[in-house]
Amino acid sequence: MNNPFSLVNKTILITGGSSGIGRSIAIACSQLGAKVIITGRNRERLQQTISMLSGSEHLFIAADLTSEKDMIDLINSLPLLDGFVSNAGIAQPLLLQFIEKIDVDTILNINAISVIHLTRLLLQDKKIKKGASIVFISSINGNQCAYIGSTLYAASKSMLTGFMKATALEIAPKGIRVNSVQPGMIETDLLNSTFVSKEELEKDREKYPLKRYGKPEEVAYATVYLLSDASQWITGTSLVIDGGYTVQ
Repeated sequence: MNNPFSLVNKTILITGGSSGIGRSIAIACSQLGAKVIITGRNRERLQQTISMLSGSEHLFIAADLTSEKDMIDLINSLPLLDGFVSNAGIAQPLLLQFIEKIDVDTILNINAISVIHLTRLLLQDKKIKKGASIVFISSINGNQCAYIGSTLYAASKSMLTGFMKATALEIAPKGIRVNSVQPGMIETDLLNSTFVSKEELEKDREKYPLKRYGKPEEVAYATVYLLSDASQWITGTSLVIDGGYTVQ
């Protein structure tokens, strides 16, 4: 019996592949047989991710996706793709009354506008094969709920969801699927570098019906499903992975 979740003979591009969720997605894709191409700004951390992958022939391309030159160089370096996962992004808590124009430009550019431009260029340059799958890593924040201090982050993630839906309709005739994953809070190294105390984080975890945050690999498994042939009739949808948080 063929495994519909297999990624053998598929080439997958993953942005933000140097750590956290992006690294877990790269590892899961490689374990299921994909040739993985990761990109990010930190060359050393990209090399670390490559060393964790199963199989061979994986590549990393260092690029700052807010730079038009870097983005064009990345596009020109790519082979034909069977999958594209947009994961690069930042979360920077800011209260609306303290936001400056540079904050708006930076967060929206990294989380949404650069994603739109990269997707546009990949399609215009015909780098994405017929039958391929595009997956945007979004968030429940801005789509299913919101939090104080997350105005820009929420705006960027809801922008991404609107872009996903319209793009899914537009390129469906090409046989290319477009979906998103909307995680709740995920246990990554970023949690250890926030201004939130361990006590506050533990209290927040209790708000989740399953009494914990998600794991990066759990987002990766959902992403693999959307990349694989097991989801061939799914496009224009968002898969919520939040331990039951938004059903309350």
